[in-house]
Amino acid sequence: MASSSPPPGPQTSHPPRRMPTPRARKVEDFSFGPWTITAVKSHIMPSDDMEKLATKLDIPQLPEMLFAQNVLRIKHTGGFGIEFNAVDHMELVDNKHDLMKVAVSDAWRQARADSEHIHEVVKPFDWTFTSNYKGTLLQESNPLQVEETTEVIDIEKLKQRERIMYFEEVVLFEDELADNGCSTLSVKIRVMPTSFFLLMRFFLRVDNVMIRVHDTRLYHESDKDYFLREYSEKENKIDDLVKRGVPPRLLQDPNEIVSRLDSKEMVIHKLKFPQIQTTNSEAPADTQTADTTDSDSVEK
Repeated sequence: MASSSPPPGPQTSHPPRRMPTPRARKVEDFSFGPWTITAVKSHIMPSDDMEKLATKLDIPQLPEMLFAQNVLRIKHTGGFGIEFNAVDHMELVDNKHDLMKVAVSDAWRQARADSEHIHEVVKPFDWTFTSNYKGTLLQESNPLQVEETTEVIDIEKLKQRERIMYFEEVVLFEDELADNGCSTLSVKIRVMPTSFFLLMRFFLRVDNVMIRVHDTRLYHESDKDYFLREYSEKENKIDDLVKRGVPPRLLQDPNEIVSRLDSKEMVIHKLKFPQIQTTNSEAPADTQTADTTDSDSVEK
């Protein structure tokens, strides 16, 4: 149903009420050793810009709350690094096939009937906004080299209590699927004295149908010349989870449900640094306010 705005009220001698302005764009840098982490947080993308981006990506609709300016970037003084943003994720969403052919698909479309793209484009697309996005390599003169590996992130080491020198979380997009569930993408990072760990999580819940989690974990120890990047896909039908005795309340919590989902795919890469001399002096400097690691704060 198309939305309509109320008619303007009668003119008075009072000045017009000003609408609240969008939250100002906030850029925060945290430097340690040769690394700089940049976290950008801004307002939801305006509707006009959303329409333009949807046209550019040739997709009928974008998430309701798309934070297109939000980004979490990790960059070395040598110019190489990686960043995580919503637009690059959306570029990998299937814009030609509806991979979730269930009844909620019709409800989703009806709830967005006022979108000109829904009217103009009759082709199906993945309205859950699922993709296999793993981050965006910074393509400067010295890009990271990607190779598969069998080495895994040392989870036990991450569970050790260690000072947190920096922590940040950035939301990239959220959508409630026309009140039929949720689709979200967010990324968070924590920096310790000798390492840092990042988790980007795509979480999808289609009510009464299924739950899906795509996780990208990035880990670096200061004496290594590479990142370890683990990408995993997990999902289950909700009926199967209920039959296993999973409490309904856990279906709403990504951190609680992820360990109960079946693994569908796991890919591990080394992101090798270009040939730049590195030493242990590149470990994070011990100059920031200390905190104590909560092993669940980023790992789940």
